[in-house]
Amino acid sequence: MNAINGKIVWITGASSGIGEALAYELATKNCKLILSARNRDALETVKSKCSNTEVMILPFDLVDFDNAKNHAEKAIAAFGKIDILVNNGGVSQRSLIVETDFEVDKKLIEVDYLGTVALTKALLPHFIKNKKGHFVTVTSLMGKFGSPYRSGYCGAKHALHGFFDVLRMEHQRDNINVTLICPGFIQTDVAKNALTADGSKQNIDDEATQNGMPTSMFAKKFVKAVESNAFEVYIGGKETMGVYLKRFFPKWLHHFVLKSKVR
Repeated sequence: MNAINGKIVWITGASSGIGEALAYELATKNCKLILSARNRDALETVKSKCSNTEVMILPFDLVDFDNAKNHAEKAIAAFGKIDILVNNGGVSQRSLIVETDFEVDKKLIEVDYLGTVALTKALLPHFIKNKKGHFVTVTSLMGKFGSPYRSGYCGAKHALHGFFDVLRMEHQRDNINVTLICPGFIQTDVAKNALTADGSKQNIDDEATQNGMPTSMFAKKFVKAVESNAFEVYIGGKETMGVYLKRFFPKWLHHFVLKSKVR
């Protein structure tokens, strides 16, 4: 068990939802925080609510691949090092494959996969040099099995699992840890912000998300997973059973998902 107390943690997607909740929870653990997202004002609001800890905000867009190294250098300079990178930034989807513009598929891959990969690779030499570090990547249950209306999102999340499983293998010798966090239904604006077929936001919530796990509860489970150096964890309600159904009863899961009303 590696206590997270006092660690220097960089969180992407920190302006709302899961990232915001993690900032508040980690602030209670006396962690020094670097908070990133596109919205500077929202980050300032989150910072103002993180009491009794040091917080730096570093706004940027994940698809700004060319400046990933610059962002990493600024994050390192904030407190002299980074112990944990929480890759949490991303966007979901709600549209059928046949109706979805290819540009939407590209954006999902750029934001949800390539942006995270670019930032991870920019920070990796720092972890190698220090002979320690922890990449914690928030993927999704959709990185383990599929569901209609989320094809591009599922593709990007599945890709994250492949990349980070290999990173763990290649850099275990450098004392670099990798934890994949797979949320189910969590009470965030993920459905409202999801991209539709033409790339616009859905702007409506769904019942499953509304009735999901509170972000504060998710954050506590997140901390336990990181402290135990788990390889992969599933956080949510009964929907997490889909991981095991996919493994052992894939056809049953296929028919169950088709009959469900979740969109």
